[in-house]
Amino acid sequence: MAELGIEVKDLNFSWTNGEKVIKSCSLEVPKGEFWMLLGTNGSGKSTLLRLLAGLLAPKSGEIRVLHPVGFVFQNPDHQLVMPTVGADVAFGLVEEKLPPKVVRARVEEALGAVNLLSLQRRPIYALSGGQKQRVAIAGAIARCCEVLLLDEPTALLDPDSQLDLVAQVRRLVKSRNMTALWVTHRLDELNYCDGAFLLEKGSLVDKGEAPRLKQRLMEVHKEAS
Repeated sequence: MAELGIEVKDLNFSWTNGEKVIKSCSLEVPKGEFWMLLGTNGSGKSTLLRLLAGLLAPKSGEIRVLHPVGFVFQNPDHQLVMPTVGADVAFGLVEEKLPPKVVRARVEEALGAVNLLSLQRRPIYALSGGQKQRVAIAGAIARCCEVLLLDEPTALLDPDSQLDLVAQVRRLVKSRNMTALWVTHRLDELNYCDGAFLLEKGSLVDKGEAPRLKQRLMEVHKEAS
């Protein structure tokens, strides 16, 4: 049996007002695979991702995720805290108390992996949206994350940058044997993943090969219009 990067069993989560957001959700993502999480607004996608990252505590159920875990927000400005590219990637390594030489090597390797090494000294404010998202991903790579969770990371990008970022994350996942779960509602991004999950009102209603799920969603959109 393949090793799992992410395993969720019978997960339930409610807000303090009693509203159930995640209902009896179970899913598995094999290690080294790139899966996507689909669903309309309010279906619970972002909440599920935050549960996997440990940012929220479930009401019941089991979560097993390989560590360390990297989380990439929809808006990179919410997680980039240092003034320059290199300093921001290095900031995530502070807790490890590594020698400066090791930190430099990790930062350079991570920025090289996302094609930003030449921008190591560039101020964060001078970056495009796509470059900022790649800095956030480089931070996870520098920390040697086993699992990468991405919450609609292309939402604020132009169409060309969107697909460039998806393709780059897929290459990173495959070359580094990472596990990734990517939240999206863009059907063209499904062309890059190994499989997908479909959430509706907090419940997992379908999972499997991306082309079939893409076709199902296209038919739903057609009926709705």
